[in-house]
Amino acid sequence: MKGMDSARSTLQVVIFNLGNERYGVETSQVKEIIRAEEITAIPNAPEFIEGVINLRGQITTIVNLRKRFGMEPKPIDNDTRIIVFEHNGSTVGMMVDTVTEVKYLSKENIEELPNLITARSESKFLRGIGKLPDGLLILVDLDKVLHGEEYELSVS
Repeated sequence: MKGMDSARSTLQVVIFNLGNERYGVETSQVKEIIRAEEITAIPNAPEFIEGVINLRGQITTIVNLRKRFGMEPKPIDNDTRIIVFEHNGSTVGMMVDTVTEVKYLSKENIEELPNLITARSESKFLRGIGKLPDGLLILVDLDKVLHGEEYELSVS
């Protein structure tokens, strides 16, 4: 029984970077991580939608997480990765600067976002702050990144 409790008290997270900031997303939300490839732009899509790719026969929408978070875009390079996940029955990819590692994070090391941060609109995508021995980690909820009328319009 004790092992069951410890499984619930930790999260396994994929750690990725956008600029100098470290982010994490629960591995349970992630289907796979792929290298960035040729992305086909879609006219009139929201600014943060990079376009679509053909992922083994399935058209996959690619969201540029830098743009979604209001950051300066950066050119795709050898480190750029796409974190693939399911959202409302569709396959979606999040483009990030790099994916660095997978770590376990104890739930007691996850803090709520400070009020000053939750007042900003970008905070609606975030779950909290994780404390790791080597620094802090911003936890992202992939489903929340795709909430909003601008995304719903782009996939319908």
